[in-house]
This record gives sequence, C-alpha cells and structure tokens, in this order.
Amino acid sequence: MILNASGCLDALTAPGVARELDAFVTKTVTPLPRAGNGGVRVAEVGAGMLNSIGLANPGIEAFLAHSLPGLHELGVPIWVSVGGFAAIDYARVCARLDRCEGIVAIELNLSCPNVEPGADGASEVVRAARAATVIPLYAKLTAAVPELAEVARAVESAGADGLSLVNTLRGAALDARTLRPVLGSAVGGLSGPALKPVALAAVYACFRATALPIVGMGGVSSGRDALELVAAGASAVALGTVLFSDPGAPGRIREELAAELATRGLSDLREARGIAHRAVPAGKASLDRRSRLVS
Repeated sequence: MILNASGCLDALTAPGVARELDAFVTKTVTPLPRAGNGGVRVAEVGAGMLNSIGLANPGIEAFLAHSLPGLHELGVPIWVSVGGFAAIDYARVCARLDRCEGIVAIELNLSCPNVEPGADGASEVVRAARAATVIPLYAKLTAAVPELAEVARAVESAGADGLSLVNTLRGAALDARTLRPVLGSAVGGLSGPALKPVALAAVYACFRATALPIVGMGGVSSGRDALELVAAGASAVALGTVLFSDPGAPGRIREELAAELATRGLSDLREARGIAHRAVPAGKASLDRRSRLVS
C-alpha cells in the first residue's frame, strides 16, 4: 500500500496524484485554526529539504465543512492527521471525526518538530484519542528519542492500531552570504534522502518490539527504497519529499517496486515484509506473530 506523508500533497489541487495512492493522508488538523510559523517556511538543502510550516491549518470545523467534502469526491480512502498540544486537543478532534464517512484511519501526529512539544506523553494522547473514536489510530512517532521501541510499546498498550515511522528530524540551514538562518524559525524539519537510514532503523526496531502494522516513510524516492522499508518491517510505505519534485512518483515507484520483487523471486509484499529479520533465506523461515498483520 502506498500513501503520501502528511503535508506533502494537496489532494484538492492535485487530484490526479492523489488518485494514484491507495489512501490519502491529510495535513495535520488541530482543534482551532493555526496560522503556522512566519518567515521563510521551506528551504532546499544538500541532504533534502527543510520545512517550518508550524501545523498551519484551518481547524477541525473548517476542515469538516470545506475540505472533507472535496476529499470524498476523490474516491480515495482518507486518513486524517490530527495534532494538538495536549491529550484533550487530540481527543476533541478525534471525537469530531468519529464515524465520518470515508475516513478509514486517524494518524496521531506525536512528532512534529516545528511546534513546541506538549507535556503529555505519547501513550496519554493515544489513550485519550482511543476513548474518543472507534476509527483505527496510527501513532506517528519521531526517531529523535533514546528508546523509540519503548515508545512504540507504550502506544501499543494505550490502544494504537498501528505506527507511522518516521517524522522529520530537526535541522537548520544558513544563508551563504549572511550566515544567518534561512528559515524564519531558524530550525525546521529535515526530510528527503538523508532521512532514509533513520527511517529504516526505526521501522526495524519497532517491528521487533511490537505487533503493530507499520507505515514506513522517510527518503523514499524509488521502488528499491520502498522495498527496503518493507523488508525492515513496514506493511505500507508513504511518499514525502519526492512528491514535490516528481508528482508521478506514486505510479513510478509502484512499478519499480513490482520489478524489485520479481527480481528477487518474491510474489508480493507479504512475502517481503520483515525479510531483514530472517536468519535463513526467504521461504525457509517462519516469522513470529507479526506476520499475520500484513495487509
């Protein structure tokens, strides 16, 4: 399954691209409107891209009234990214989304590097959201923690149905002439090729630590990249920065992924998932209970 990473595609202005996905993930929605960060918000760097959007969005009420109807017309399953500064913020948005037509999952943004972190732990947020909705919950985690596997186990115990790994990491860039920060907020979220090894390590660790399905993302620009995340343990892959430079990436990567599987004699992604964890060649080893979660 191929999705977009939240914030990397505007489906209403690029509906053709969105329809190439197996599901569309919205920008993060918060209880109230947010203007986001000021100044320069996006900058290219040698290792990828920096962004400092700051969760700019119209708020849940405007999203439901104006954005969601248009998204329904795409005919693509919808995942809604939800954010906030305390557990109650997430719960309020989840309660408004509960049982909305066409929403198949909620992604809890627990890892945005462009806002000040809330005081609530990830498990508390998941627990509050779980009490507010019956919609499947995916916890989007950051790799910028000492023990990511422990956080993954905590959100699993709190009621998460899946994991999204990973979000951007903090980074900065200086203007070549002035030697001052390029971004208005000085620091932003780094995405692109530099994030791939980090994403692979995160998916690998969380696959071993939990029984949850994983959406892997970070630096995916080819079918080989997607296959590696699946081999590390992902059951789905999200495309991020690549969508800005190559709107045709979903179809291209899907074809490349099929070719990568065929080259290795693998029939489908279920056979490839978790292969990096196997001690013997594929087909001669049985994975543990995680294998039954492949979608």
